[in-house]
Amino acid sequence: MSNPFNRVRSIDAFRAVTMFLMIFVNDLDGIPGVPTWLKHAGENADALGLADVIFPAFLFIVGLSIPFAFHNRQKKGGKVPYRIASRSLALILIGFFHANMETYDDINTVLPQPVWESLVTIAFFFIFLDYRDVKSFKRILLRGFGAILLVSMSLLYRSSDPAHSSWLHFSWWGILGLIGWSYLMCALIYYYSKGILWIQAAAWVIFVLINLDFHFGWLSFLNSWQSYIWLAGNGAMQAFTMAGVMVSVMYMRLVENKELKLLWPGMFLLAVILFNLGFIVRYVSGGISKAHDTPSWVLLCTGISLLVYAIFLFVVDVKGKYNWFKIIEPAGTNTFTCYLIPFIFYPIYQMTDLGYPEYLSQGIGGLIKCIIFSLGMIWLARLLEKINIRLKI
Repeated sequence: MSNPFNRVRSIDAFRAVTMFLMIFVNDLDGIPGVPTWLKHAGENADALGLADVIFPAFLFIVGLSIPFAFHNRQKKGGKVPYRIASRSLALILIGFFHANMETYDDINTVLPQPVWESLVTIAFFFIFLDYRDVKSFKRILLRGFGAILLVSMSLLYRSSDPAHSSWLHFSWWGILGLIGWSYLMCALIYYYSKGILWIQAAAWVIFVLINLDFHFGWLSFLNSWQSYIWLAGNGAMQAFTMAGVMVSVMYMRLVENKELKLLWPGMFLLAVILFNLGFIVRYVSGGISKAHDTPSWVLLCTGISLLVYAIFLFVVDVKGKYNWFKIIEPAGTNTFTCYLIPFIFYPIYQMTDLGYPEYLSQGIGGLIKCIIFSLGMIWLARLLEKINIRLKI
């Protein structure tokens, strides 16, 4: 059994599979002839696809990681509040640029969109590389180059949105930005509450209730400005993350008391309750919809994450089968790099003007291509790590 104060391999394995699936469903988007249940459900559909479950699972994993990461950092004498602030701001910054990629004006700008996107991503690589073994002067020089490149790309940016034609602008926080806001809030709650279990549980319930409030209309007067504040995502993103924090605190306490066997029935019972609540509120709060962050989506996806992580706990931490996930290990231990690599690959692919063979662009062939692509991005991250190219925030 893993010691809760060391690295918990079940979290790494769960994160690896989730990141693999995140790359897979992103690449699958737009490919015709594949099962609809693999993709996101339509914006106005009352449904749940595989792609709709991946992001909630990743936020849940972010929460799972917080207690263990903070314990290890405090053991080493690290400044946890500084770490929380720097990591959150980094994620929010990258998410902000990714959101602006969606409205890049490819006609009225100096650089074609693929060139601009690849240079922005390269800038992030220079800024956020793990420079632990690099001398101070060289580190400053490389990060400075990344910062100058990022500022230059910011100045060249033009938007296709008529209301923001001359500058980077806020439309939404982007995936990484939402993760950053959720991490910030939940990490601060955990740190300043000293990890007391009932406070983590209370915070989770509060975020779920806030999400319910927004969809029942009781807080509708906040809709005009809520997306700009820390509560990005109507409380839904924080609810997923706080659920993960709560489960990890339970895990640590039960291991300390040699009662870990109680965790499985607890997680199963909570998942059953969430499934029932999810279907109850489905008909009165907008159905099951990732696009609208509905309470039913929040409750059902949290239940799914609980059950899936219970399986990983048993397979990896109890049965010691972490080697089953070695093929995609970098996605669990070098996740940030895996996520950003496609943002270099896709622009380069666009610039080459090449196309996949017809068989690999639809149906079963398209699925095979997406699986190979996802594995390729993860293996590329492994190769980059071997030459000390690894991102760290």
